[in-house]
Amino acid sequence: MPEPGPHGARVTIHDVARAAGVSRQTVSNAVNNPERVHPDTLERVRSAIDDLGYHPSSSAQSLRSRRSGAIGLELHTLGTHNATIAPVLTALSVRAAPHGCHLVPFGSASGAPMLEGYRTMWAGRLVDAFLLADTHHGDPRPPWLEAQGIPYASFGRVWDDPTFTRWVDVDGAAGTRAAVEHCVAQGYRTIGFLGWPEGSVVGDDRLAGWRAACEEHGAGVGPVGRAVQDLDAALAAAVPLVASLSRRDAVVCASDVLALGVHEACVRAGLEPGRDLGIVGFDGSETADMHHITSVAQPYEAVAEEALRLVRAAMRGEDAPASGSLLTPVLSPDRSTTTP
Repeated sequence: MPEPGPHGARVTIHDVARAAGVSRQTVSNAVNNPERVHPDTLERVRSAIDDLGYHPSSSAQSLRSRRSGAIGLELHTLGTHNATIAPVLTALSVRAAPHGCHLVPFGSASGAPMLEGYRTMWAGRLVDAFLLADTHHGDPRPPWLEAQGIPYASFGRVWDDPTFTRWVDVDGAAGTRAAVEHCVAQGYRTIGFLGWPEGSVVGDDRLAGWRAACEEHGAGVGPVGRAVQDLDAALAAAVPLVASLSRRDAVVCASDVLALGVHEACVRAGLEPGRDLGIVGFDGSETADMHHITSVAQPYEAVAEEALRLVRAAMRGEDAPASGSLLTPVLSPDRSTTTP
């Protein structure tokens, strides 16, 4: 809740202007048109807004009442993680109405600080809460939301705060373990791994599951390749990886995009996916379906249902659950692990 102003009343734009040492118009620009304000001045105004707990009143408040139940979801990750975020966004949109809420997707200007969109959406009272995605170590969003008292939940663990439990995530290690078990059952011997660059918490989790399962099931631990989430990069990393393996070996991948790179490298090497080299992706995306790649499918609808339940509970001020929700993905076999 906003703190009272100097005379016990609601904090006003004039209070913010005095605290920041600027004009009322500058405060208005900082809230509505931040690109018009010098960065140093903008930061000073925003600090005053945060310290005083200021929110625009009257028209902004009526706008908020018309948007009761609005949940903000930033879409800056769509460009690089479309295989994951787009299906979740679809599932969230379909399931929001039964929860008495609706999504408000938003983005930030190119090159803007990570919190820009969140500040703008909250200052304008366009949403009542946020749902985070693409969480990572050093993520500035959770501590800022906590400091402002803004309700939120997360698709992905809040890695820097183990006490935060309003999250739902997919068990990546369980998924790659299932992939290895499937490859072993199909008769593949040595199993390699193509993942993302080291330091990705999601990618490292999937790598750990692959390695543990290889050791547990006595499979040969093959080479590890790394690439960003891009088909050209995946192909470049897959070519030497495939060349280092023998017929009847396999590769488990951290995503379907990476698996498609392995599939292309396999074909270019004159090998037949499935018969000569097993390939397993991760996500259960259309990319895997179109190329008949075995994939570990993420439970998108279950993720959406749990995420909405968590964020609505936060909006109602209910106690946080004892622990986060870790959902198990399911392997979907296809031709890329078909044996003769």
